[in-house]
Amino acid sequence: MIPLLLVLLLALILFGAGFALKVLWWAAVIVLVVWLLGFVARGTTSAGGRGRWYRW
Repeated sequence: MIPLLLVLLLALILFGAGFALKVLWWAAVIVLVVWLLGFVARGTTSAGGRGRWYRW
């Protein structure tokens, strides 16, 4: 009974990790798209086109 519970627990942990990694990948893609849009929009609307839209 204990080995069966350990296998089920391991499967649950791996499923949870896979789901979390997939969510993190989507979050990273969304942040990248927002960053690129801000970079392009700032470059076209700033005076002379040489502005930075971030502060660092």
